[in-house]
Amino acid sequence: MRVGILGGGQLGRMLALAGYPLGLRFRCFDASLDAPTGPLSELHVGSYSDQAALAHFIDGLDLVTYEFENVPVAAARWLAEHLPVYPPPEALAVAQERLEEKQFFTRLGIPTPRYLPINAAAELEPALQAMGFPCMLKTRRLGYDGKGQLQLHQAADAHGAWERLGQVPLILEAWVPFDREVSLVAVKSRTGAAAFYPLVENHHRAGILRRSLAPMAGWTSALQRQAEGLAQRVFDALNYVGVLAIEFFQVGEQLLANEMAPRVHNSGHWTIEGAAASQFANHWRALLGWPLGSTAPLGCIGMLNLIGHLPDPASLLALPYLYYHQYGKLPYPGRKVGHLTVVAPNESIRDKIMAQASQMLGD
Repeated sequence: MRVGILGGGQLGRMLALAGYPLGLRFRCFDASLDAPTGPLSELHVGSYSDQAALAHFIDGLDLVTYEFENVPVAAARWLAEHLPVYPPPEALAVAQERLEEKQFFTRLGIPTPRYLPINAAAELEPALQAMGFPCMLKTRRLGYDGKGQLQLHQAADAHGAWERLGQVPLILEAWVPFDREVSLVAVKSRTGAAAFYPLVENHHRAGILRRSLAPMAGWTSALQRQAEGLAQRVFDALNYVGVLAIEFFQVGEQLLANEMAPRVHNSGHWTIEGAAASQFANHWRALLGWPLGSTAPLGCIGMLNLIGHLPDPASLLALPYLYYHQYGKLPYPGRKVGHLTVVAPNESIRDKIMAQASQMLGD
């Protein structure tokens, strides 16, 4: 079977690596000749607005998926008229626009932080007065890894904020005094079957995910059931197929949805070595209608992102229980270029190895 991936980044690379043992062949569509999937797939370079290029891309394909959520919705919808596209383009439309995403959660009864739309510069001051401080001001589109957002602690911080964020529609969100940030990676098959990985604890710095711990410390079945129930609402509303990630703020025993990603997710990279079936393998199983693999963790797991530079792999691989991944990307500040995974028999050993790896990375 030949499948297409929209996007040629590291997620596409890991999807291909998981798909080859299943007998799949890959074609990727990306704007760059240097896309990380290049060595692993047939690479088509073009623009998503070029229907002729898209038609050439899908010739002979059985289905299409995507590895990043900023694929233009118009392109995904056009492709869906010609062959199966999973997850559905409507999931892209929801996830690409932060206000629409929050309103979607609200319609489904999924708790979120308080939010207000900002459509013009004149609306900012009254919205701030209504929301109070501290708060988060974000662009509605294209923000990721801490980009396109400002944390405001007082009225003076908002001076020039409209201009700094590009004079585009914004969303103002209440600051949540959360206990921690967690995420759920879930998967829904064409057959209707669903599976859920255990909740993961995430740690960010400057808006970029630095590390994930799986399962999260203090995991409870009650929190897991709560997260799974919320994800199931998204599955049902969107007629979803594939992997879905939802990031939450945990406040006591309640989960507040921050955002969702209709694709495989950075906080699920631990599943490659740390779960019986990885998120990438289960994504393909879901799209093909095959039985989903077990999501059970194989130990106490930690993941560290490699950001901005690639360390010496030999020194890191001297640590027991550690796995090293690099993405074939040129390093520059703030760019994710790889990750490390530790799969240990208990938390004490995992935390010790994670601390040693962090020290070697200068993190």
